[in-house]
Amino acid sequence: MLVEAADDVGTGTSKANTAILHTGFDAKPGTLEARLVRRGHALLLEHGPRLGIPIERVGALLVAWTDEQDAALAGIAAKAAENGYAATRRVERDELYRLEPHLGAGAVAALAVPDEHIICPFTTPLALATEAVANGVALRLGAAVERVAQADGAHVLETSAGSVVARWVVNAAGLHADTIDRLFGHDRFTVTPRRGELIVFDKLARPLVRHTILPVPTATTKGVLVAPTVFGNVVLGPTAEDVPDRAATGTTAEGLASLLGKGRRILPELVREEVTATYVGLRAATEHTDYQIAFHADQRYACAGGIRSTGLTASMAIAEHVAQGLRDAGLVLRRRDAFREIRMPNIGEAFPRPYQEPARVAAHPDYGCIVCHCERVTRGEILDAARAPIPARTLDGLRRRTRAAFGRCQGFYCLAEVTRLLAGATGETPARLLRTP
Repeated sequence: MLVEAADDVGTGTSKANTAILHTGFDAKPGTLEARLVRRGHALLLEHGPRLGIPIERVGALLVAWTDEQDAALAGIAAKAAENGYAATRRVERDELYRLEPHLGAGAVAALAVPDEHIICPFTTPLALATEAVANGVALRLGAAVERVAQADGAHVLETSAGSVVARWVVNAAGLHADTIDRLFGHDRFTVTPRRGELIVFDKLARPLVRHTILPVPTATTKGVLVAPTVFGNVVLGPTAEDVPDRAATGTTAEGLASLLGKGRRILPELVREEVTATYVGLRAATEHTDYQIAFHADQRYACAGGIRSTGLTASMAIAEHVAQGLRDAGLVLRRRDAFREIRMPNIGEAFPRPYQEPARVAAHPDYGCIVCHCERVTRGEILDAARAPIPARTLDGLRRRTRAAFGRCQGFYCLAEVTRLLAGATGETPARLLRTP
């Protein structure tokens, strides 16, 4: 059973990050995070296309703006090699401006990282959860764990949606992993949410950038980047601010102003483009510099905490690592004789959409009826999302599954019709559909 506090899967750090599939080139060598990010990159590239996850190889340029940053590039390349990634190369100034002609003035040089990809942060957790459900996992949503007790040699999890009895428990509670860990008697880390504000620019800005443009990182943050997205937009961010509130997902005037200031230097023309949206991600930062993954065979309990935004890349490798740790702790795990594979609708801009497939439209005309014109989402896609194994139960959930109301007008034109369709397919009231996690 997958017990989820929210009313949908993937609503936390998983969905609100920079949506980059990292090579792990700049991770701290020798850490668990470095190993799992590297392995996760390979696993998602192998399995992502099968699952319908939009992934694009755009590469990255780590840009030095000062002589001091330029001097640091060789050390970053050496760190990448230590992490098992040897494909970086130095890019001199003239080539850099040929590769990125809209880059702001004053760049000195760069380090090219050709295997950085962009990925859909919505489809990834949803695909993994859907495949689990298709193979027998029971999903319980809106079930925040409040207490843990023991009875007859099993764990009894008291949740906001009733009790769950389990022989073994894996804690992967994100921003609340430390809270759950303490319910099992441990006090090994504390999550201090690190707020990252980001700005999404209109699709007309997409020709301004060809790669993910990264800054030279500091000891506390990877800094502000400019990156294309799989939806055809451009994203600028994130900020990095430790906050006490684990629900502080609102943007700030100061944060957005800071981003625009940095963006003006990195890509001056970008900040003159229209802003489609802003969002905030809270990273599960702790006092430690590595993931906090531990196994307790005597308790039949495992903790996967302190998983920051790199967890999107590392997700499949974390699962692989935890599964092996559970085996070592005594849990007998057997591969299913028949494993049911699934494929999610690919909502990436670089991939064919239903309205572009004449045979599909001819067989099912709803796929030719566009409802959201900014993102070209059809009636058929909306109805599919409402009837999926893990269905969209809110408009926010529908956005992540289809891109409906996700574009330039943010639902101003289509929201009434989208709401009507979703309400009719789910039986929910419009007011309930409008709620956000």
